[in-house]
Amino acid sequence: MPCPALPDGFDFTDPDLLQERVPHPEFAQLRQTEPVRWITQPPRISGFDDSGYWAVTRHADVKYVSTHPELFSSNLNTAVIRFNETISRDQIEVQKLIMLNMDPPQHTRVRQIVQRGFTPRAIRSLEDALRNRAGSIVETARANAAADGSFDFVTNVAVELPLQAIAELIGVPQGDRTKIFDWSNKMAAYDDPEYAITEEVGAEAAMEIVSYAMNLAAARKECPAKDIVSQLVAAEDEGNLSSDEFGFFVILLAVAGNETTRNAITHGMHAFLTHPEQWELFKRERPDTTAEEIVRWATPVVSFQRTATQDTEIGEARIKKGDRVGIFYSSANNDPDVFEEPEKFDISRDPNPHLGFGGGGPHFCLGKSLAVLEINLIFNAIADALPELRLVSDPRRLRSAWLNGVKELQVSTG
Repeated sequence: MPCPALPDGFDFTDPDLLQERVPHPEFAQLRQTEPVRWITQPPRISGFDDSGYWAVTRHADVKYVSTHPELFSSNLNTAVIRFNETISRDQIEVQKLIMLNMDPPQHTRVRQIVQRGFTPRAIRSLEDALRNRAGSIVETARANAAADGSFDFVTNVAVELPLQAIAELIGVPQGDRTKIFDWSNKMAAYDDPEYAITEEVGAEAAMEIVSYAMNLAAARKECPAKDIVSQLVAAEDEGNLSSDEFGFFVILLAVAGNETTRNAITHGMHAFLTHPEQWELFKRERPDTTAEEIVRWATPVVSFQRTATQDTEIGEARIKKGDRVGIFYSSANNDPDVFEEPEKFDISRDPNPHLGFGGGGPHFCLGKSLAVLEINLIFNAIADALPELRLVSDPRRLRSAWLNGVKELQVSTG
């Protein structure tokens, strides 16, 4: 079958496009006709001095790229597929200090250290505190709703538990937690003019997080406590993180652990309220498969990128050394070769080999178990306290090149 042409200039990373919708029809077209497709971009529009990237859209190919870091580097151009045209190469280079943008063996070393904080025991130790916080968040949202029962689900519910979970994990005092939220927002929202966030403001916010985390690490080195920070930094000569490495790890938590889980929760609530039979099923049975389907359905990170380290091939596409390769999780998670009726929101879906936590390989999401716990806890709390919640208006989407974000979702208890 000849490949129908996408409209001239169509770009899956166009933030105006993602502010309007996730381009599922175009993904479906490419999966069927040209699953690895070159997407042309004007030079510098993404912050890179090249002419575009390869869009990888099939589930199997996204997994292949993800699990072959020797062929597809996260470090050469970072994993962020699009910055904006004002960013300098020096600013991109700084991003390489974040674990997301490392390759083995550097990545292997850092991940082996930080995964101490994400053991099953470490996550279980947070469960009771997070369950209590989830209940309190929902009760507070109900109490503070407008006279007609309406409130914004994003700011009153979805943002809170991921923030609390990260802060609980690394021991941020309650009074400082809103700072982390504000800084992470500024880092991730540079494409949305409503927030008036420039690259410079985003960079300043990132440095604020690094500085805060480094001070926290220094305090734990001076006086270790029974918390994850002490485990990661207190004995640097025994294979722990340096203070600056810990600072950049907290940046990763602030975006990967905060923004993504917040958006998964928001999309999950919207899915429940637009699929009432699924909401009734959840309230009645609370299936263990719920969180995984919410993440598949939401796919909070639309795409990341890799850069080819040598000439290679993906399917029939010949990739040249230095080419950027976009791995589109939103497309992979709707691949009908893998998922029966992928367009259907089905919280009993099992098996569910989605790639919402990454396509495997070294960068598979370290915090998956924590994210699943948060999603389960918040929806259990909502089902218990606000079972009749209803949708007031369509979500207002974030303008972003790679996040499937929602910045407002009006709901009502009335």
